[in-house]
Amino acid sequence: MLSLALFCITFVLSWTWWLRNTKSKLEPPAYPGALPLIGHLHLLIGNSVYLWNLVKQISYTSLRMGGVITLSVGPRTIYVVTDPEDSLTFANACLQKETIYEFAKPWFGEGLITGTVSIWKRHRKLLSPAFSQLVLDGFQGVFNSQSRRLVKDLEVEVGKGPFDQWVYTRRNALETICMTAMGVDFSKSSLPYSQFEQAIEQCFSILVERFQKFWLHNDFIYSWSTLKKKEDQCLRILHNMSNTVMQLRKAAYLNNKKNGLEASSGTKFKAFVDLLLELSIETGALNDLEIREEVDTIIVAGHDTTATTLMFTLVLIGSYPKVQERIFEELHYVFGDDDRDVTKQDLSRLEYLEAVLKESMRIYPIVPVTARLLDKNVKLKNYTLTAGHGCFIFMYGIHRHAMWGDDAEEFKPERWLDTATLPLCPSAFAPFSIGRRICIGKAFAFMSMKTTLAHVLRHYRVKGDHTKMELKIDVMLKPAYGHHISIERRTK
Repeated sequence: MLSLALFCITFVLSWTWWLRNTKSKLEPPAYPGALPLIGHLHLLIGNSVYLWNLVKQISYTSLRMGGVITLSVGPRTIYVVTDPEDSLTFANACLQKETIYEFAKPWFGEGLITGTVSIWKRHRKLLSPAFSQLVLDGFQGVFNSQSRRLVKDLEVEVGKGPFDQWVYTRRNALETICMTAMGVDFSKSSLPYSQFEQAIEQCFSILVERFQKFWLHNDFIYSWSTLKKKEDQCLRILHNMSNTVMQLRKAAYLNNKKNGLEASSGTKFKAFVDLLLELSIETGALNDLEIREEVDTIIVAGHDTTATTLMFTLVLIGSYPKVQERIFEELHYVFGDDDRDVTKQDLSRLEYLEAVLKESMRIYPIVPVTARLLDKNVKLKNYTLTAGHGCFIFMYGIHRHAMWGDDAEEFKPERWLDTATLPLCPSAFAPFSIGRRICIGKAFAFMSMKTTLAHVLRHYRVKGDHTKMELKIDVMLKPAYGHHISIERRTK
């Protein structure tokens, strides 16, 4: 019996070794460190700080090995791509998200981030008008009022030394996205905002914890876990909030229509939920569940990314006094000593401020990894990716590719002011993903963040040190510590 067991183990190990060492020459090279049977699975075990350092390590190894490598995770084979051109080829060829996105479907359902290809195509086409420049221009008043709110909230930190600025940018960004997505100002609402905010953060932590505990990848095992019970509690809060707001908006729309009035949320702009309800009621293109899933997706994707980008950008600005002085000069050129609102015309004139934002997103990509499922063989420049496997695009590696030059590791906003210093490949800059399934909220994010920074930096001088930051992966790239800044009031 023992002999049979040893024979079986030896056979399995030999078969595994043979499969992994007789691959086609068209397959990308393997990442070093694989073990029999488990492959590279042992490298994935660790906390969220360790996982981020692993992403960086794999990125640099991939770049050294030609921009495409293979990893073995147990019985599964996955590819990692850091070459910008190959990333674009793959991203446009395969639109289906990798199976790990299934973990988020209880939260987002078939929303734009997690939806299957057929649903994503239909929803993307339906939602595109809601992100038109005309609609976004209507949000500029919200961006200004929220920026002024942030400036006022920060007053308590003036002259008091380093503080956790993310507490402020996160709350402000969530308020902004809730106003524009749902038409709800939580500062004037009786709805349980703090509970809503906590539930979002807990859901992020749950997704990461489930990913790290590979035995919870199985839906049946996960359904019996305490983590699933915790997730259900959070989702009840989140879905009850969006369902409540949606039903209130729907009732108001039908009532106004009955009385011959224009549907309105009581604000000077039309919230995303109102636009989607109008589309649903007039054409039947979306049902209530689909609307809620898209609103939930917009809220989470829209607030966490902008809040974290603003946090990283302020730390970087505080780390480079010359960059900060150049921003001040541009702000004075556009606004003088006037503390007026930022207009859409002003946004186009704030070229250096936009360069700082872009360089911040290049150095610290908020969504550092995205993943797709290969539903067909995909031929790259030097390799062929095999159907049925997963493929992970590492934005961190793409943003450090050789086409960025020898100074790719340096924070240099001025590189964005001269097209001759930028890579010719458009996918070399990928903070909003790559290819046809790129983030629909890109223009919204830039308008919101540029407006916020214009207000904050007209009032405060920032000091920070980004070299002291320790980062982690919490679905998105987040600070573990070291991101604190100090502020002083600017003198005119």
